[in-house]
Amino acid sequence: MALHWKIVLGLVLGLLFGFGMTFFDFGPAFVSDWVQPFGTIFVRLLKLIAIPLILASLVKGIADLKDISKFKNMGIRTFVTYMITTVVAILIGLSLVNIIKPGIGISEETVAKLTTTYANDSGVTSKIATASAQKDASPLQFIVDMVPDNIFYAMSNNGLMLQVIFFSILFAISLLLIGEKAAQPIKSFFDSLNAVVLKMVDLIMLFAPYAVFALLASVVVSSSDPELLLALLKYAGVVVLGLVLMIVFYLIVIATVVKKSPLWFIKNISPAQLLAFSTSSSAATLPVTMERVEEHIGVDKEVASFVLPVGATINMDGSSLYQAIAAVFIAQALSFDLTLGDQLTIIFTALLASIGAAAVPGAGMVMLVIVLESVGFPADKLAIGLALIFAVDRPLDMCRTVVNVTGDATVSILVAKALGKLGNPKVKNWDDHLDEVN
Repeated sequence: MALHWKIVLGLVLGLLFGFGMTFFDFGPAFVSDWVQPFGTIFVRLLKLIAIPLILASLVKGIADLKDISKFKNMGIRTFVTYMITTVVAILIGLSLVNIIKPGIGISEETVAKLTTTYANDSGVTSKIATASAQKDASPLQFIVDMVPDNIFYAMSNNGLMLQVIFFSILFAISLLLIGEKAAQPIKSFFDSLNAVVLKMVDLIMLFAPYAVFALLASVVVSSSDPELLLALLKYAGVVVLGLVLMIVFYLIVIATVVKKSPLWFIKNISPAQLLAFSTSSSAATLPVTMERVEEHIGVDKEVASFVLPVGATINMDGSSLYQAIAAVFIAQALSFDLTLGDQLTIIFTALLASIGAAAVPGAGMVMLVIVLESVGFPADKLAIGLALIFAVDRPLDMCRTVVNVTGDATVSILVAKALGKLGNPKVKNWDDHLDEVN
């Protein structure tokens, strides 16, 4: 059975098992104590290799270019393409929420119940505090944050991925400038390191179906009040519809620009999409995304090693679409009028907020606070606004992470196509060299 089908089976069985355990008093505790840890271990393993993979693949990819002008060309193409896809996502979100108006008709009782349940939740208050700290910072703070003062500390924290990328690029460019002879030992080291880390990805993925089972079961048993979920069904439906349309957009681009079958793309990227759904983390999924794009789609390592890590940090198409819908939904539900100028501000702010946003679960809500504050949303109602959507944030976070990862993969293919770096896939399996060590 192909890996993506194994993961799908694990996902379905995890949902069913989690739902079944909700009927038993001991069920949630059992899943939390004996099932969820296996999912947590898997996510930790993926995060464990994310930084070494970024460092090794970026250094190897740029060093192999042998021409700094090629890197400049690739960097500009990547950044511009990411900005375009993000704007498309925001426009899709704003169009849907203004047409369907999911916030109109939310009863005062529902607003009151959601406020009582979530307004003082630590998840809500912490995100408001984080967003406020970001808002008060210098406009150029995101550039400052890109530059590490201690690379070893940066490599110890997955939230500082941009700093690792900055160091890796600087290191690789310096490697090019010292000449081939002096650089060769270091290049050989990073070649081997990259191969080792990719092999670790293959080994970790053997555990993926079981981990997905554990992750989905834990999500189901920890889900919120079903009545509140139903009350927000219209809002959640608009977000999911927007995310589906965004994936359709990617598939159209793949078919028209790259001249590849959308089914071919979905088949090869689906393991990364399924893991993105299960983990809600672009950073945790990054090693798998890189492996699928390089080995199964045929994007050259030079391109994938740069485009994908950068994308995991600055390209948040799913999150940007969600912010546009959520901001307008909250405004509709709380009778806060948004002008055309306000909605244009949302586009601009959501675009800027996506740059440098942490590739971790829940980062979208932090960005949402920044977006709401940009249109003058009352500060005293921020907690109420977040409380309105908090109940369904986790499942929607899972869905938008799928779009984030799919967008990264799409852009890497587009850049590779433009640079003539899209070749034939070269699949590597975990046991390719097993005979040599037996």
